[in-house]
Amino acid sequence: MKAIKSICIAAVLLVAGCGRPELDKATALDLLKAENSYPRMVDYDIYRADPAHAKRVLDAGLEEKGMLTVQRTQKMGDMGKPLIHFTDAAKPYLLPTPEKDQQLDVQKVKLAEEVLEGIASVTTADDGKTATVEYTTRYTNFTPFNVLRTAPKDEKTHTVRFSLTDEGWKIERKR
Repeated sequence: MKAIKSICIAAVLLVAGCGRPELDKATALDLLKAENSYPRMVDYDIYRADPAHAKRVLDAGLEEKGMLTVQRTQKMGDMGKPLIHFTDAAKPYLLPTPEKDQQLDVQKVKLAEEVLEGIASVTTADDGKTATVEYTTRYTNFTPFNVLRTAPKDEKTHTVRFSLTDEGWKIERKR
């Protein structure tokens, strides 16, 4: 009698364990954070030797804010050399720039951070092998350089698809 109960319990656990796992909001949130590295940095490339970028940073008022200086005139021998020079006040917002970009006088600056707010909905397909997830992000920690790009100041909704694999749920990459 005891053996029959044990066999029945084992059978129930085996059958229950064979069901397809549903993608829940907590799992989707964890996978999105891991895959997309939230919170993530929003950056911008400033082309220091480009007269158009020099005009843009002047128009944005970054020189008046003390973030940088712009060389307004240039001699023929100085053509191609940087027009934009960053001050000490800008140092907290300067990001590591790849070597090839540095050779072209490009400097990456931080604009803001994009943080994952939460999962709005999880819709599993009828086959149980795919799911569509809607989630929201918002921008925070704006820097003085944010005036160079109009980053959305409110929430942004994203849609992503998940697939159920042998290893579990995975985010489908766009091709």
